[in-house]
Amino acid sequence: MSSKNRTPVVLAPNAGRAYNMGRMFASFKADGEETAGGYSISEWWLEPHTTGPGAHSHTEDDVFYVLEGTMSFLLGDEWIDAPKGSFVLAPGGMTHDFENRGPVRAGVLNFSAPGTFEQNMPQIVSWFEQHPPGDTGR
Repeated sequence: MSSKNRTPVVLAPNAGRAYNMGRMFASFKADGEETAGGYSISEWWLEPHTTGPGAHSHTEDDVFYVLEGTMSFLLGDEWIDAPKGSFVLAPGGMTHDFENRGPVRAGVLNFSAPGTFEQNMPQIVSWFEQHPPGDTGR
C-alpha cells in the first residue's frame, strides 16, 4: 500500500465519522479511501448492560482491543470477558459477537481488513433503528 496520492489522517480525541445506534455508538477513524481499501479502524461503544450486533460471522478476521470497561465476546460457542487492555481476535468464519454486561460504558477499537466495512454502516444503522440494542439482563 503506497502513500502516493494519500494524505495523513490526524483526528482529535472523540473525532471520526459517527454512527449512533441507540445504546451502541461507532466512530470510524479510517476506512476506504484513507487506507487505500486496505483496512478499517473504528471505535465501538456500548452503554452498560447492552447487547451488541448479535452472533454473526464473515470471511475476514475481526480484531478488537478493549479501551474501557469489560466487553464480553462470543467466540464460537463460548463467551469470555475481556477487561480494559485485552486483545481479541475472531478468525474469519468464526461466529462471534460482543456485548457490555458490566455496570459502566465499555469500548473497543476494531480493526478489519479489507477497508470496506464503513460502506455497510448506513444499512447497519437502519437495522438498529428497527431492532435497537437490548438489555443483557446480566
